Amino acid sequence: MLFFDLPDTILRLADQADALVRPAFAHIDAVTEHNQRRVLAAFINNRVSESHFAATTGYGYGDRGREVLDAVFAGALGAEDALVRHSILSGTHAIATGLFGILRPGDAALSATGAPYDTLASVFGITPAAGSLAEFGVGYREIALKQDGAADIPAITAAVRTDPAIKLVYIQRSRGYSARLPLTVRQIGEIAAAVKAVRPDIAVFVDNCYGEFVEKEEPVAVGADLMAGSLIKNPGGGIAGAGGYLCGRKDLIELCAARLTTPGIGREVGATLGLNRSLFMGLFAAPHVTGEAVKTAVFAAALFGLMGYEVSPAYDAGRTDIVQSVTLGDPEKLIAFCQGMQRGAPVDSFVVPQPWDMPGYDTQVIMAAGGFTAGASIELSADAPLREPYAAYIQGGLNFHAAKMGILLAAEGLISD
Repeated sequence: MLFFDLPDTILRLADQADALVRPAFAHIDAVTEHNQRRVLAAFINNRVSESHFAATTGYGYGDRGREVLDAVFAGALGAEDALVRHSILSGTHAIATGLFGILRPGDAALSATGAPYDTLASVFGITPAAGSLAEFGVGYREIALKQDGAADIPAITAAVRTDPAIKLVYIQRSRGYSARLPLTVRQIGEIAAAVKAVRPDIAVFVDNCYGEFVEKEEPVAVGADLMAGSLIKNPGGGIAGAGGYLCGRKDLIELCAARLTTPGIGREVGATLGLNRSLFMGLFAAPHVTGEAVKTAVFAAALFGLMGYEVSPAYDAGRTDIVQSVTLGDPEKLIAFCQGMQRGAPVDSFVVPQPWDMPGYDTQVIMAAGGFTAGASIELSADAPLREPYAAYIQGGLNFHAAKMGILLAAEGLISD
């Protein structure tokens, strides 16, 4: 039987980190309980039944499970309506569905949070790509974040006031591969309120990836019109094997459904193939699993902070997503970090991660990921582009106690390097 024979140095640091994070863990538990009640109420209010797990094939007409799943997601996330499908391939696919659903030739989108992450840059056409919004005559505008990481609300309101082509304001809640802090739900609400005060017709669209159930409210509760994310992140609870969602105003959801399938048919088709059970169950587990992932991030911040590395957010800072960055400052340390974390994975622990040319990115990326669902960042993982400042971005952890071991093995990789 394998036992983890960690160095005394790491064990002493782990004990110190455990003591530091206790107050933060109490807060995380309170948020988890609030959100779990909200999700349970959505299931009860929509009378979820075993019959909703039944498979449909072909066109999937009249799939009651699909319809109730949409209603439960909307209720759980505080939205008017939702579109939840296993056939949405990723968070980027969900966001692209929303952008193409709302915007028309001659319109423009304004990013209120600076440059988007690499894969979405291709959707907008910032990075040339076949089929981008730019190819369809949709413009792109951008307002950089302020030096402190906050949104530049005066610049945003000036842009929407003076540019009638802007029909959508895009907000990226999480950080992507950047040093800036994620936006809180309150900050998103401030942006939405400022935009609506000037141009009520503009749709405020939030990339909610990594943020679901981390706070007690979601962006649609504070003025966002639409939000989107992936089911192999927070809202799938580590159970959904694929999929994505969009939640928000009913009229916008109908536009998104027409884009996802075809105009005139929209959300009325789409066989669920027996996958509804995992999507329902994943949503039910999501608040608790998200809480475990946040605990993992907080512990990592405390541990690597004690080791002298720059971490963001700090262990005692407020949380609005599950991402934790650790700046290692050196490519070899970055590789050692990811290889150490891989050793603590329940799946593929024997694999040695190496940097590779990942599609959609302009630098090599190394990934530590040994989960039950490929690419599921609600399971413990670390992504790291091989570029300055050589920071690892940790996400996930289905349960804290197992994820903690992955964090400790990553730390051991640094002292052994």
